[in-house]
Amino acid sequence: MKEMIRENDERQNQDMDLDNVTKFLQGKTILVTGATGFLAKVFIEKILRLQLNVNKLHLLLRTSNDKFATQRLKDEIISTELFRILRDKWGSKFDALISSKVIAVEGDISSENLGLEDSKLREELRKEIEIVVNSAATTSFNERYDVALGINTFGAFNVLNFGKKCDKIKLFLHISTAYVCGEKADMILEKRFYMGETLKGTHSINIFEEKRTMEEQLAQLQYHGAPDKAIKAKLNGWPNTYVFTKAMGEMLLGHFKGDLPLVIIRPTMIASTYKQPFPGWIEGVRTFDSFIVSYGKGKLTCFPANPNTIIDVIPVDMVVNAMVVAMKVHYAERQHACETIYHVSSSFRNPLTLSDLRNLFHCYFIRNPWIDANGLRVKVGQLTFFSKVNRFLLLMQLKYVLPLKVCFNDENLVELQRVAEEQGIDLVEFNFDCRSIEWEEYMTNIHIPGLLKYGIKS
Repeated sequence: MKEMIRENDERQNQDMDLDNVTKFLQGKTILVTGATGFLAKVFIEKILRLQLNVNKLHLLLRTSNDKFATQRLKDEIISTELFRILRDKWGSKFDALISSKVIAVEGDISSENLGLEDSKLREELRKEIEIVVNSAATTSFNERYDVALGINTFGAFNVLNFGKKCDKIKLFLHISTAYVCGEKADMILEKRFYMGETLKGTHSINIFEEKRTMEEQLAQLQYHGAPDKAIKAKLNGWPNTYVFTKAMGEMLLGHFKGDLPLVIIRPTMIASTYKQPFPGWIEGVRTFDSFIVSYGKGKLTCFPANPNTIIDVIPVDMVVNAMVVAMKVHYAERQHACETIYHVSSSFRNPLTLSDLRNLFHCYFIRNPWIDANGLRVKVGQLTFFSKVNRFLLLMQLKYVLPLKVCFNDENLVELQRVAEEQGIDLVEFNFDCRSIEWEEYMTNIHIPGLLKYGIKS
């Protein structure tokens, strides 16, 4: 392993442009929750590709389908196509590299102390961890309220409480969503939520009372045999349990962070990689991708939306680049006790309309028709939009994504770019400027081919 480290040092010394960030990451110990998620995987790969001399990446993983955390690490993270660049680079040394730097930790953010039953392990983590990246979430729009509250709201709170007890903690970075704004038709600013705030403004939320009431009602519903779909929330102005519980999670973090620097990343719709580690990697069919796939298969001929609606898409590697740069810039800012929010989005500075998107994927499938199960080419026509969305039940599934008449202001993110440039950070390697996205190139040559190659497969 020492030989591998020396070899990596030599490679890094040949690339001084990355020196600023790679030096920052050297020797750092980072706890990552939600590590099997799409965004977290790209973040983990980026850290390992940048800095082999990171001390440790501790990945909090739940057991699933009789798989232990170590098996999930191998099957769901390290074995994915995403890590092929690292596998090719290190060859037979790859497994040893991963074993020395990436540690699977069995736990659960919905439990106190993150479900870490081994007190010795718990104390070891508290002595080592310097940065916490909380990416764990349930992202189903209409998740059962008790489940979403336990993960998105109190799960985030549990991770914060654990992080605050870590001796060397310098930064808490939380992944939220830009859609905590609800259904406002406006310019959305990068503003924090205050404890108890609601979008309707008619009353405040007592989050701990919400939890107590939910637990009581859940016990009664379960006693009477109510189905899962009956266990829902009154959403106080938010369109679904996902964004409502994510908003409450932000409230708890901001209120209870103390003097710990808090960075909240609010991405919009995350799409495939634009550049790194290679173009087009994606996992699963995400948000607007079902729209593209259904059209390619010839199953979608009309859609309930105004064609001028802006669809806010951002490549996943740009979100990760913003995360890494924010870590570098905000690390150890205890004297300011700051909470900083970043919209990582495209609608304000490089908008893509539904009409633009339709034209792009129409051209793609004309040139590259879908081949059906019988080996026949699927013919596609022009997609028709219907502005009167209430005619379509499909709206209920895409409610918070497509009809929003908003732009997400990203002035904080622009300021982050300015500070990063001042600090000598390479903003080509760490590009998160949405203005650099050429939509025709990205959609027709990168995203849609990547979706069909990786997303459909996974």
